[in-house]
Amino acid sequence: MTAASAQVAPSVGVDPWAVYESVWFDTVSVADGLPHSTTTAIVQDTRGLIWIGTFGGLVRYDGYRMQVFGQEPDSYAGAVLPDSYVRALIPLEDGGLLIGTNAGGLVRFDPSTMRFHVYPVGPGGTSSGKIFAIARARERGEFLIATEGGVDRLDLASGRITHESVTAGDAKDMLPRTFVVAEDKAGNLWAGADNGLFVRHPGGHFERVRSADPAVEEILHDQVWALLQDSRGRLWVGTGQSGAIYIDAKGQGHLVPGFSGKGGLARRRTVRALHETPQGVLWAATDGAGVVTYDFNTGRLRTLSHDAAMPSSLPGDITRDIFQDTSGNIWVATELGAAHYDPNGRKVFSVLPSPLETHTLSNANVHSVFVDPRGRVWLGLGMGRIDVLDLGKGTMHHLQLGGEQAERDVQAFVVAPDGSIWAGAQGISRIDPDTFELKSSMIPNLDGRLILSMQRDGDDILIGGYDGLFRYDTVHGTLTQMRHDEADPKSLVGDQVRFIVRMPDAWWFATISGISIAYDGEKGFVNLRHDPADPASLPQDYTGSMAFDSHGRLWLGTFGGIAYLDAFKPRGPFRFGLIGAREGLSNTKINALLIDHDDRVWASMANGVAMIDSASHRVADLGIRDGLRIPSYIHRAAAEAPGGELMFGGLGGLTVVRPYWVAPSVAPPRLAITQVSVNEKPLPLEKVPGEGGRVVLDGDGRNMRVDFALLDFRAPLETHYAYRMDEADGAWNEVPRGIPPSAIYTNLASGTYTLRLRATMRGLDARTVETSIRVMVTPRWYESPWTLLAGIALGVLAFFGLVYLRTLYLRRRAQLLQAQVDARTRDLKAANERLDHLAGTDELTGSLNRRRFLEQAERVRQGAANDGIPFSLVLIDIDEFKAVNDTYGHLAGDTVIRETMRVISSMCRADDLAGRFGGEEFILCLPGALAEHALDITERVRHALGAMVIVHGDYRIRITVSAGVAMWRAPESLNSLLGRADEALYEAKNEGRNRSCIAGL
Repeated sequence: MTAASAQVAPSVGVDPWAVYESVWFDTVSVADGLPHSTTTAIVQDTRGLIWIGTFGGLVRYDGYRMQVFGQEPDSYAGAVLPDSYVRALIPLEDGGLLIGTNAGGLVRFDPSTMRFHVYPVGPGGTSSGKIFAIARARERGEFLIATEGGVDRLDLASGRITHESVTAGDAKDMLPRTFVVAEDKAGNLWAGADNGLFVRHPGGHFERVRSADPAVEEILHDQVWALLQDSRGRLWVGTGQSGAIYIDAKGQGHLVPGFSGKGGLARRRTVRALHETPQGVLWAATDGAGVVTYDFNTGRLRTLSHDAAMPSSLPGDITRDIFQDTSGNIWVATELGAAHYDPNGRKVFSVLPSPLETHTLSNANVHSVFVDPRGRVWLGLGMGRIDVLDLGKGTMHHLQLGGEQAERDVQAFVVAPDGSIWAGAQGISRIDPDTFELKSSMIPNLDGRLILSMQRDGDDILIGGYDGLFRYDTVHGTLTQMRHDEADPKSLVGDQVRFIVRMPDAWWFATISGISIAYDGEKGFVNLRHDPADPASLPQDYTGSMAFDSHGRLWLGTFGGIAYLDAFKPRGPFRFGLIGAREGLSNTKINALLIDHDDRVWASMANGVAMIDSASHRVADLGIRDGLRIPSYIHRAAAEAPGGELMFGGLGGLTVVRPYWVAPSVAPPRLAITQVSVNEKPLPLEKVPGEGGRVVLDGDGRNMRVDFALLDFRAPLETHYAYRMDEADGAWNEVPRGIPPSAIYTNLASGTYTLRLRATMRGLDARTVETSIRVMVTPRWYESPWTLLAGIALGVLAFFGLVYLRTLYLRRRAQLLQAQVDARTRDLKAANERLDHLAGTDELTGSLNRRRFLEQAERVRQGAANDGIPFSLVLIDIDEFKAVNDTYGHLAGDTVIRETMRVISSMCRADDLAGRFGGEEFILCLPGALAEHALDITERVRHALGAMVIVHGDYRIRITVSAGVAMWRAPESLNSLLGRADEALYEAKNEGRNRSCIAGL
């Protein structure tokens, strides 16, 4: 056979995000029930369940439960394998399996008997007990077996096994040891042996595959472990140390640059399995280099490997099999479990952090997203880091701010009049857009101030922070500050300016205290605030991003939901509509808003992302099936990419939404019954009913458990299950989240029932899937109508006789006992209430003591871990308190502590926790508060205490306090959060007292 090497030319139309998109693997591991971490083979049976072969046995998996078959006598249903090391699997039409083991030969699993049939080895059996691979032959019901001793053929119906290789006429240099076998559409039989690739044409004998190209010829003499005929008729060959090549329909061999040869991406590792996706991407499993993918359409090669800094990466680089199920999931068998990836859940994808890759983020938290005039994406990250994505070139630059900005979050960008990029963190730095040269302290008067927002107004830069609004004249270098003045209604509505946007004839400034509007040519501001008496006012004063849709409607994100103006007029009136919890928002704290070209509104929240139809106001929460993996998002961190993709910055990476991406068509997910147990004894798999089937319970079998699952193997925690027996249940029985879905019934009465099962999915294409079966319970002999009637009559007579006699006695006895119980209950309740109050109260201030405060704060932390809503802790300490005691006495010190606690409590919200932490130290827990919001509350407390005069006898005492603020970062413990708040408090003390500081990450 002749062969020639060639390069497959890539085509145009490469996705600019492809180099940044993280392939997210979910892993099924020993923690989920696998008997061994090393997985070897994966298939899907006719019912839709996944079977996983391991070094320690065989597993049947429905996405929630595993049934393990091994060599132990207590294996599932008593079915015992002859060898627990499974090398190969292939599903059969009857729901059974053919199994190739390492030393136990070829095995067939029978679903009707739940037993394994072991085929003989030697005469009348397989050539060897070591089975490397199993493949379907062209003839229905026949299978090809690659073994240590050659190629065999099995006729399933008769059980007859014949030897296909190591026969007279075959190539003399063909070694018996065969790793893989395949029969192509033309009837050619290919065998990958220990010393190369061999082929038998119809009617001929095995001969070595040769090539006139020395490079291809050398590879064809390597071990061959994998064979695949692709959709274009090419035969792909995976080797022991030389990567992969392919042979075209004319029999010519071709190299794939970067994949073929010992210097390719396979890194001299064995290519153990090959798979082609419907989109024309070849996946190759290697024994140590992870997975290599090759896109037939673009020619792009990519390696998917384990990244210790990225839990969503492939769990291990030793991979042995690749399989794609009917829902489209791609499964990879690795040495650390079975990983699966959903290539259809790519409407949303993540750009994740890792120090080990060049196209990953340099910090986990994305605080700002900005697109410059060249179409490059600038990401402001934590710890003074900036990543710049050039989508056109497919590059990413990592920048590190210096000086005071090095440890701060980068929260704002703007293009200056000279074309440079200004970045705001703690102060402002300048970045050359060509060389990325950094210059700190662009505006010295703003050094040390946290920058939240920036916009350009001609030659001026508008800058928002915690200290109000600044206007910087870049020509003359002058800086003007505008702040809130309680005495001036036309002053800035609040000092924390979080978002700046240009509107028709005006600038709008979003703060946590409302919105200020500065009309062109007019002095002062027109302010919009929430009015509890006016439902058409702002729904909440904490405001953020704003955008117009193509119909001129204004959309505004607030911490009370999404406000909108259907008919925007620059001068008002501003009568807002609201989309909130009543309309379906799972969280009303809106962090950022973006509007796509179809006028759909996309909102990031503390616990996810939602899409709102602007016309109907229908809300759809994005889920894992869409590709959403990052659970929590950051205020204002959002922008539209040049290609129309929507970018949201979150705690854990960047989420990119493709609003117009349509997933490839796949079969709808199947809701299936995966197991039925009667009186705790499982039925044979063959008797497990499908849609519309039935289960018959007879004799003593009145207890039944039906296990069921949605067999798309995606987002199990986002799939909600319920069941009901029409004739027995008045409503649906909801299965608690996290519990494997099962319908359990005990002591069923005789009769015929309809059992309905339901699964509800989350996401943009959310839907509900239902299935049902009939349950027939045969009656026992004594359950005939006449027997039941006679028994009921006798029972009624006996019952009323006994009831009458017992009633006379018990009535008097109950009256006496009830009087005693009531008296003792009242005494015990009063005593418990007193003890509970004393145990949790600080006796000096009457507030929560340290123990009770920490108990309640831990509940807040657990709630935040479940729903993603942030919270903050604040430690407040009275400055120089020892001097108060020494000067005025300890009784005066007690008065100071009581008054301090009173002021702190008076400024707390209804859900806030306040307590005395010990001595002169106090503590606050602020649910729902980001660090900046908590700092705002703390500053109000600090100023109130500093302005107060405490009277004790003839003494007039003034105090100041210092405070440390820390925001909770998942999955941080309460002790760790307290430690960071304490460090921030010490920072405030060290900087001179009478101030508040925010803790770092």
